Amino acid sequence: MTTTRRQFGNRTGLRLAALALLVIPFPGCDSLGGEDDLQWTLVWSDEFDGPAGQLPNSANWAFDIGTDWGNNQLEYDTDRPENVSLDGNGNLAITAREESYMGSAYTSGRIKTQGLFEQAYGRFEARIQLPTGQGLWPAFWMLGNDIDTVGWPQCGEIDIMEYRGQEPSVLIGTIHGPGYSASAGVTGRYSLTGDRFDTGFHEFAIEWTEAGIVWFVDGQRYHSVDRGDPSGEWVFDHQFFILLNVAVGGGFVGPPDASTTFPQSMLVDWVRVYTSD
Repeated sequence: MTTTRRQFGNRTGLRLAALALLVIPFPGCDSLGGEDDLQWTLVWSDEFDGPAGQLPNSANWAFDIGTDWGNNQLEYDTDRPENVSLDGNGNLAITAREESYMGSAYTSGRIKTQGLFEQAYGRFEARIQLPTGQGLWPAFWMLGNDIDTVGWPQCGEIDIMEYRGQEPSVLIGTIHGPGYSASAGVTGRYSLTGDRFDTGFHEFAIEWTEAGIVWFVDGQRYHSVDRGDPSGEWVFDHQFFILLNVAVGGGFVGPPDASTTFPQSMLVDWVRVYTSD
C-alpha cells in the first residue's frame, strides 16, 4: 500500500478515481449471519493528500473545539494546523503538545464527520501509526448521529480502535450503549507479538451489519459482538459518524508523567468506508 501511495505522488485525482471503482471481497463472519464472502463497495474515503500544514478537507471533517469531553481529559482540542494538519507525505497528523493554552496544559485535535458523512452498517477502516507515552489516548471511533437528541450512551458508540500510550503493543475495540457503557462496555483486546503500534502503520477495521459487529487488525479478526450479546438495548441500527482524536489524560489512561515526551502525533494514512450488497 505504501509503495502504491508513493508511486502515485500527487496524482490524487487518478488514485481517487481508481478507489471509487473498488469492489473488495473481505472474509465474512459466520457468527454474523452466515455470510462467507461479503462484497464491499467503497463509498467514501479521505486519502489526506496535500501540502504540509494544510487543514483536513472541510467537506469531510469538522472540528470539536474545547476540553473535557466527559472523560476528565487534560487537553484543549483546537482547529489549529499545529494540532491537526496534513504532513505533506500523504498523512493526516493529529498532534498532542505540552503547552499552556486556554487554561489547559496540553493541546491536541479531535475531528469528526458529523453532519458531513454518516452511515449505518458497512466496513469502516483506517491505516494509522500511533503515538506512544504514558497518558496518551488516541482513538478511531464512531458515535450515533442522534447524540444531540438522545445523549450518550443511548446514541451508541463504536470504538474501532482505542489505545493506551503506555501499552504500545495492545489495542482495544469496544461498543458502548445503555446498560453497557464506560467500564461496562463490551470489549475485545488485541496484542501484537514482538511489535508495537507506534513503530509503523497498521490497518484497523470493523465490519458492521444488522447482525452485529466484527473487529480486525491488519485483516485479522480478533473480536465480535452479536446484537443479542449486550446486557442492554442494541442501539446500532442507525447512522453513525466517524471521529479521530488524540486525548491527553483521562480516566482510561491517567495523566502524562515525566517519561512522556511531546509533541506526539497520530498519523492517519487514509480512512475508507464501504457498503455491502
